Amino acid sequence: MDPDKLAMITAIGPMIGIGVVAISVGWVLTTWMRIKNGYPLDGAWGAVYPKTDQEAVERVKLLSQENAQLRAEIGSIKDRLANVEKIIVDDSHRLTSEIEALRGPSN
Repeated sequence: MDPDKLAMITAIGPMIGIGVVAISVGWVLTTWMRIKNGYPLDGAWGAVYPKTDQEAVERVKLLSQENAQLRAEIGSIKDRLANVEKIIVDDSHRLTSEIEALRGPSN
């Protein structure tokens, strides 16, 4: 074998090995984080979801109830804000017309 090729292989070989190890470790960490946080795993047969325990199901129910309550509260706040905007707009228009009435007829 040519000494130049051998020198190139010995120089590049460890870099390729480190790259393969880094990619493998990254894949393992990504899979572990997906499983830990409940994300689906993509496999050859489609998405595989991790098994859920009773505590996770209960947590989802509680969060869904809280979400519904917050949406109802936001709806009532929007209604109240619409009433406040209506009062502000009507009062400013009424005040302008009262000032004009006090000035008297224009000549």
